Amino acid sequence: MNDPIAWLVWTGLVITPWKLIGYTGTLLFGGRWLVQFIASKRMGKPVIPRAFWYMSVVGSLMTLSYFLFSAKRDSVGVLGNLFPAFTALYSLYLDVKHRGWHRDKASH
Repeated sequence: MNDPIAWLVWTGLVITPWKLIGYTGTLLFGGRWLVQFIASKRMGKPVIPRAFWYMSVVGSLMTLSYFLFSAKRDSVGVLGNLFPAFTALYSLYLDVKHRGWHRDKASH
């Protein structure tokens, strides 16, 4: 998974499967703010939709796996993604515990 993807050589960048996982995780983790912005704009007040927590968990775990298992093996990246993964999992747990699995849209 650390070998460059041949069909992406034309980009001039060295892109490996692990980098694709890292890119996707980073996009998910950063994109959660757009989801939160849109939900807040629709409600007219600050809200955090459950999708925010799902994107936080998946994004941070994907980015964490990139730093743990790729050739990068960067302890700064591991540390920088370990705590967000834990807090996002815990926040998702609290959201489900407090609002249930099938909450209605009005309960944001």
